[in-house]
Amino acid sequence: MSEIIQLFARPGKLALVGASNKPNSFGQAAYKELKDRGFTVYPVNPNYAEVAGDRCYKSISELPQGVESALFVLSPAAAEQAVEEARVAGIKRIWFQQGADYRAAVKAAQDSGMQVVSKKCILMYAPPVTGFHAFHRFLAKVFGRL
Repeated sequence: MSEIIQLFARPGKLALVGASNKPNSFGQAAYKELKDRGFTVYPVNPNYAEVAGDRCYKSISELPQGVESALFVLSPAAAEQAVEEARVAGIKRIWFQQGADYRAAVKAAQDSGMQVVSKKCILMYAPPVTGFHAFHRFLAKVFGRL
């Protein structure tokens, strides 16, 4: 496992950009799951005052000091703009959740000197990895994609 993935896998402060209250959305599931795994998660979404009963930040620039990692689960177009906001806010690492074409945002983050993970599901790496994600992790290991 790469060093950057190991940094993300350790519970700590993490902004979840694109957090949601929508049932069955990844933005909601990831928020709850990462909190259950011991992360201090800061939801970011301009459309919500709260996510799962917790304060939701309207923008990355509103986050408290000391948040250096972010999980992006928003549209690729919105991600490009959010990368610049993250850079200005001092975010050092961005995980672009698999499932969307984030190429332009990934390039912008890398060009800004940020550490980047993309095309992977954070829930396959943040311990404890159980159930569905444990099975996917096993398959990724078997096929050399872990």
